[in-house]
Amino acid sequence: MEKLKAAHLFRDELIPISGKLVERYNQCLKTLGIAETKLSGFSIDGIGWSPEIAEEKKEIHYLNNGEANPNGIIITPLQKGKPVYVPFHTFDRDMMQHIFKTYEEKINDITRDCAICIDFDQYIDAFYEPLDILKYKDISISFKLINNLDKEQKKQFQLIDSFKQGNNFIDEHLQQQLLDSAKTYGDLRHRNLELNELYFSTDSFYTSAFGGVYLLRDFIAPIMVFEDEKWHKEAIKDTSHEVFIYHISQPELLDKLQDHLIIEYDLEEVVKTPRYERIKKFMFSQILKDTQNPIKDILDDKVLFKGYLNKMTIEDRKKVMSVELYLEKMEVSNQYKLADIVDVKLFEALQQPHSSLSPKHQDLIWKLLVNISPLDVLFLYWYDKEQFYKNYKDWDESLKDWVIETIRNNI
Repeated sequence: MEKLKAAHLFRDELIPISGKLVERYNQCLKTLGIAETKLSGFSIDGIGWSPEIAEEKKEIHYLNNGEANPNGIIITPLQKGKPVYVPFHTFDRDMMQHIFKTYEEKINDITRDCAICIDFDQYIDAFYEPLDILKYKDISISFKLINNLDKEQKKQFQLIDSFKQGNNFIDEHLQQQLLDSAKTYGDLRHRNLELNELYFSTDSFYTSAFGGVYLLRDFIAPIMVFEDEKWHKEAIKDTSHEVFIYHISQPELLDKLQDHLIIEYDLEEVVKTPRYERIKKFMFSQILKDTQNPIKDILDDKVLFKGYLNKMTIEDRKKVMSVELYLEKMEVSNQYKLADIVDVKLFEALQQPHSSLSPKHQDLIWKLLVNISPLDVLFLYWYDKEQFYKNYKDWDESLKDWVIETIRNNI
């Protein structure tokens, strides 16, 4: 990962946490019923997740109390607008933006000497079966301050009201209570600490629950796409819901998405694009073995590319160039079938969200498509960074250089 870090492509916007903020973070973990960290310093993202603590706990989604109970932590206003690097849902960053848009001034005030625990409640206490995902709709976002600072403020107000009544100002016990409150919590009279419950509505989304599920609910009929085969098999046993259920590897999935006008393709147009060249080159790199030249040089140099292409077996050569071969044949005769000529994974990689979809839905469908066929390294980085990082570890060092340059040139 060092090359990615040097190129500022690996979790580059994390916020460093140390000193007093570590103590506040641990108070939040304790409030959420999560074991405290032993680390004296770490970094966090926009929702308060820390990669160092995840590694310490050996639990990537350690902020969750079960899959149905996600949480967040705000300990600094610097979290505003920061990425959510390992979202449990694709709408997690949208929820954090909603929170900061509504309560930015209050958050700035509160985090001067306090921290905020966030409970994202979708009104499901626990998941019991995969189709429980269909219950997701409206999410309640509630807040709790460490040390119950908002409750202490109300107590302080009550003490002040009592102090003003009659001759209570000479009551030494009352005076001491006021002094103790002020010493412990400061003067809270002019602090705005009330964070009322917020609400967030979901439509189509991806969740990491049940091994990863896409719920596409704003189309002709709801479609659920499972990444985990075990949970897919469990889901198809349910006959009480009107929903289409697929595993992400099923060929029929793309047909259904096309029928519902969720995805589309145009081979004649896509072959003219940088995206096609990027996909073809990456596919080519996966076939290369024991090369005399660095893979980056082969992919960047047309002469080397053609040279190594011609050294491949006919089968591999046809696989890499299958789209262009198909289009050439179609110019002569329309008797050829696409499925007989174009490589399946390459064809899948050239699908795109339907142009009629909203930008938010297009982003979700791109995430689905890059996981069906992860041949576009740029879009994989954009739409599923964690999967990109996993794949990256297994690549040739020279290929890593090409991928980094490809991403940098398109940011």
